[in-house]
Amino acid sequence: MQNSLKPYPEYKESGVPWLGKIPEHWECLPHRAVFSEVKEQNHINEQLLSVTIAKGIIPQSNLLASTSKKDSSNIDKSKYKLVCPKDIAYNKMRAWQGAIGVSKHRGIVSPAYVVVRLRNHHNPNYFHYLFRTPLFIKEAERWSYGITPDMWSLRPEHFKVIYTCLPKDDEQTQIARFLDWKNAQINRFIRNKRRLIEVLKEQKQSIINQAVTRGLDPKVKLKPSGLEWIGDMPEHWEVAPLKHLASINARVLSESTDQNYTFKYFDISSVGTGCLSGEPETLRFGQAPSRARRILKKGDTILSTVRTYLKAVYYVSDEVEDWIASTGFAALTPKKAIYPPFLGLVIQSDNFINRVIRESIGVAYPAIAETKLGTLHLAYPESIEEQQLILEHVANSSKVIDQAISRAEREIALMREYRTRLIADVVTGQVDVRGIEVPEIAEDELLALDDDSADDVIDEAIENEETEVEE
Repeated sequence: MQNSLKPYPEYKESGVPWLGKIPEHWECLPHRAVFSEVKEQNHINEQLLSVTIAKGIIPQSNLLASTSKKDSSNIDKSKYKLVCPKDIAYNKMRAWQGAIGVSKHRGIVSPAYVVVRLRNHHNPNYFHYLFRTPLFIKEAERWSYGITPDMWSLRPEHFKVIYTCLPKDDEQTQIARFLDWKNAQINRFIRNKRRLIEVLKEQKQSIINQAVTRGLDPKVKLKPSGLEWIGDMPEHWEVAPLKHLASINARVLSESTDQNYTFKYFDISSVGTGCLSGEPETLRFGQAPSRARRILKKGDTILSTVRTYLKAVYYVSDEVEDWIASTGFAALTPKKAIYPPFLGLVIQSDNFINRVIRESIGVAYPAIAETKLGTLHLAYPESIEEQQLILEHVANSSKVIDQAISRAEREIALMREYRTRLIADVVTGQVDVRGIEVPEIAEDELLALDDDSADDVIDEAIENEETEVEE
């Protein structure tokens, strides 16, 4: 798609390193000439908004519903800043990571955020696309200050001196409409691939369920397990509570850990069912949430004990160092009676994980206590050799499925890379979209432009949003 786009007829040097050459008729102005800062306060009854890296500005209620984060906003919201539709807001502590965007909502944000409004009748959606490009994010990083990267802050006085490119108003609108159109096409492609992946995962899950409840011999004699939710099992299999087969949370990060200790942190947003669904954050102990405490090693299986309906389970198959999971997980370290990868497979089965969900307590954040989890029973073959054979069968039977899933995931990743390049080229004038006829886009597709993935990590440091108040 991008190859058919042509450059503008004439260019000029912008004089700004992050922009380079821009179309001859475009302007290049500092933000202080384009935006004015907004500090409207005392709107305590408005909804709370959050500025996220993955989705821009969203209602905080959406953020809390899709992550394990808690509302840490002040009880007194009189100093919170009003954000109106078309305003631009950014998280000072995360602007250099992309936590900036145009709001579609009316609401309030933390005093630690910056809110700006266009001075003239420019198109805010153009700036939404521009400010979320890697080019601008790198420039925001250059103007951010702090002792360490996790404390860098883009202050209003520095935002004002950043120079930006400025097409004519009608061209801004055409650029925004063109990118909305292309973004909608890309989102449809990604949604279709995600549906395919879900179907493939269901097929694999069916293979796992059959293998870990009935074994490999279709003619095997069965016997009652003694537990209604397990039902019948092969007559030579055993039943035991989980605590007899695995140690639960055996390794915990000490409170006296060096403040500069750095690790990969796994929370609910980075773990799917049997796989990782997002890249774990790299954190320093001194800046990490208090729930970053479960030490992981090869052979461990982690299982979500909070918001258990998400079915977050992952087996650590490789030698790892400095992996830490949230206390929202139980870390299971197998004992001698069970082969570690087999335990990971049984824990992943619908039979067991659905039992965990049924035993969980709570509505918004259903959870199961460690002691209760340990009492849940597993059916398993006593022979380690049979456990290994079941693993081999699942791996062989799932090989084609796994390949199809990997192929679809690669296609999604490539399409996202293409979208990033396309947006950057269009908003900085490297390609000309003025003469392209853009069809109307359905309202539901416009609303979903920043939502191509239901399980993307929303990397919004909501717990830290009050760490830097306005001076």
